[in-house]
Amino acid sequence: MGRFARLAQLARFAMPPALALAVAVAIFGTGAAQAQSAPPSSPSPSSQPSSSPTPTPPPQTFMQYGLAPAQQGTAAGSQLTQGGPPSPFQRLGFDQRVGQQVPTDLVFRDETGRTVRIGDYFGKRPVVLSLVYYGCPMLCPLTLEGLTRSLKRLSFDAGREFEVVVVSFDPRETPAMAAAAKREALKDYARPETADGWHFLTGGAEPVRRLTQAVGFRYFYDSRAKQFAHAAGIVLLTRQGAASRYLYGIDFPVRNVRLGLVEAADNRIGSPIDQVLLYCFHYDPVQGRYSAATLNIVRLAAILSVAGLGLMIALLLRREHQRPNPLGTA
Repeated sequence: MGRFARLAQLARFAMPPALALAVAVAIFGTGAAQAQSAPPSSPSPSSQPSSSPTPTPPPQTFMQYGLAPAQQGTAAGSQLTQGGPPSPFQRLGFDQRVGQQVPTDLVFRDETGRTVRIGDYFGKRPVVLSLVYYGCPMLCPLTLEGLTRSLKRLSFDAGREFEVVVVSFDPRETPAMAAAAKREALKDYARPETADGWHFLTGGAEPVRRLTQAVGFRYFYDSRAKQFAHAAGIVLLTRQGAASRYLYGIDFPVRNVRLGLVEAADNRIGSPIDQVLLYCFHYDPVQGRYSAATLNIVRLAAILSVAGLGLMIALLLRREHQRPNPLGTA
């Protein structure tokens, strides 16, 4: 028996176990995924943490990640709400309102002083919404720098695949301040031809209130520090202006931003590779990022293994049949 014939025979023996593995992963994996996603059972009273007060983490801990201490699913939040008075930092953060429509009739002024409606930026492309205030001494500039740095590394262009809308939640700020922030962002973005895709807005107290409530952004003014206390993050809106994804912090991994934009665009942008990544990575609303979907990765690996094995068998059989008969023809 020739070498290729032996390999083909081994491949035939290996094919059924590989196929069985793929089927088992597909069938039983669903139950495992449901078990993993089930809420954990309540701990017994003996396992409850002690009621002794815990030190309050510094405010920047929560402001950096865009999470209010009392937000569901955070260990830090449970620490701050035990054994003491409510923390003022429970008043800031993001309440995720995925699917909530942003009112399209909200009136603002852009960086040139022109009156615009926020709905003017909906309809064609997904929107990257950043809520800041231009006079912020630290956190807002870091957020805009992180956003610009991430968008710069994308192959997508502002104004072509998406729009960037930055809105000040301080009603006292002016279009001149918005224009200065836009110049700085465009300088960092280094794609001057995309200027029409960046929009820096200011507005009165009422449209600001309605916008921040629509996307679940909580903040307050600290009269002692004479500045706003707020969270950090961005909201990705669909083409129609509905909240789609929330990304927390001051640094936004390119993969998270890209996948979030692809989903917000209803898969109208991106490549087939993005679809594979979306199969392997799912949005985690608690963490505000995309995390690996282990089960889907295993399924994909099993499918690719079976497909590769089948291709190898076909090639080996074809090569074996194409070999000349050493005994010649009758």
